[in-house]
Amino acid sequence: QVQLVESGGGLVQPGGSLRLSCVASGTIFSTNAMGWYRQAPGKQRELVGISRGGDTNYADSVKGRFTISRDAAKNTVYLQMDGLKPEDTAVYYCNAEVRAHWYTPYNAYWGQGTQVTVSS
Repeated sequence: QVQLVESGGGLVQPGGSLRLSCVASGTIFSTNAMGWYRQAPGKQRELVGISRGGDTNYADSVKGRFTISRDAAKNTVYLQMDGLKPEDTAVYYCNAEVRAHWYTPYNAYWGQGTQVTVSS
């Protein structure tokens, strides 16, 4: 079993910063892509950024403000958010491709989400 747990969300003023963490735990042989998505009320879930194969890609709306980093040894991915805007308000979800054993394929898993609210 694999579990992803996000943390670090909260209330922040416009222009402020937050760092989200996502830890994958359970039966893990290796991880591949790890990234972040978000969903605001009444909107579709959208990609924020993803780290895959040594490359990191971001949605246009967050480029230059958000940074994804990873700690492979800890099966952890971070989302550093700077210059936050009210439109960044959403539930942020972690997603990861995890291989439980060397002989099994990668499967995608989702965290439960953490609320980020940007308001004055």
